[in-house]
Amino acid sequence: MLELELRPYHLNLAGVIHGGVLMSLLDIVCAQAGLYHPDPSQIRRAVTLSLTTTFTGQASAGVIRAIGTLRSQGSRIFNSSGEILDDSGRLLAMGEGTFRYRSGRNSAHKEE
Repeated sequence: MLELELRPYHLNLAGVIHGGVLMSLLDIVCAQAGLYHPDPSQIRRAVTLSLTTTFTGQASAGVIRAIGTLRSQGSRIFNSSGEILDDSGRLLAMGEGTFRYRSGRNSAHKEE
């Protein structure tokens, strides 16, 4: 979960949160949902293969909260979804992403 206090530089010319800010937050929380490991020394990395976003609301002030959920996971690819809520719990955006684990030390899969 991530929280962001909205500032004027997060807003578009219409005075509401910019879609690019929402998409960036969704990308981060969706990726983190698949990268989490209970052992902090096990660092995993991934790249975004696809990210779809649906905008459902607007906000101009307050704190917004982004939450990611792992939906499926293989040895190299994982899928997750995310939601962004305003401080009253209203849905602002939702998204789904597909990610590929990067190879290397502590990756989700073993090198062959």
